[in-house]
Amino acid sequence: MEELLVFGGSGSRRLTAAICRHLGVEPGAGEVIRFSDGNLFVKAKQNVRGRHVYVVQSTVFPTNDNFMELLFWIDAFKRASAASVTVLMPYFSYAKADKKDEPRVSIRARVCAQAIEVAGAARVVTMDLHAPQIQGFFTLPVDDLYALPLLAEAIGDADSLVVVSPDVGFAKQARKFATRLGAPLAIADKERVDHSETARVIDLIGDVEGRDAVIVDDFTITAGTLVEVAEEVIHRGARSVRAAVTHGVFTGKSMQRLDASPIERLYVTDTVENQPVTLSEKVETVSVAPLFAEAIGRIHRRESISVLFE
Repeated sequence: MEELLVFGGSGSRRLTAAICRHLGVEPGAGEVIRFSDGNLFVKAKQNVRGRHVYVVQSTVFPTNDNFMELLFWIDAFKRASAASVTVLMPYFSYAKADKKDEPRVSIRARVCAQAIEVAGAARVVTMDLHAPQIQGFFTLPVDDLYALPLLAEAIGDADSLVVVSPDVGFAKQARKFATRLGAPLAIADKERVDHSETARVIDLIGDVEGRDAVIVDDFTITAGTLVEVAEEVIHRGARSVRAAVTHGVFTGKSMQRLDASPIERLYVTDTVENQPVTLSEKVETVSVAPLFAEAIGRIHRRESISVLFE
């Protein structure tokens, strides 16, 4: 079978290089130029005619630039007569905008899904979508990989663990962590009243006293919810507290907030790599490159990737 062609966008250079190392191939040659007026120019610097191309791009930091760049990459490969373009979008920023929960607002995740299809993508592979039903916004195949096995391995086993969901909405996923780790589950009850990216913990359901708590979530931006939940579980008698989050979308004073908190360790994956902040020593990065490399290899060999969800 022909050699893989894996290209990395500006949002995922390091992850692309790691994926290629696992696959035993060199990253595809391409360039991105940003003009003074803000326009983007992308160009594949090698022949892709008749080839199956894989492009890796997380759409964040900067969100809109990286999303537009992704669309341009898809279009460039299709216009260069690639046989197919598979998009690997480790972090899909607009996945949070999955519903019309206020009058006169856009369902931005659906708009983005349609744009990716119109640009010419044949398949999308992503990780821990904020809302799994976003897969239904596409008419093309979408594979939503899980970071849970990698994060659970980083957390490790301990008889005293208790898994804590930061809210009721993430409880189903948090229960999967609890099952994997053989630990009980506790659920924080929080409320969010506006778009300020902050929420208030108002209760904790479950027993954490004398246990080592692990807060799990799909993403964090300000670390505010993680810190509030951590303070609450310590207040309720937890012996220690760590956190595990798939997407570390860190901004502003998130690291100062983390350093001042009772959280001893925060595990995040490398789906986001262009954070505008210097990561705290408390942050430990777990690479998802092996998982995405396995997905690419299986897709390229026309094998099922269902084993990756087991």
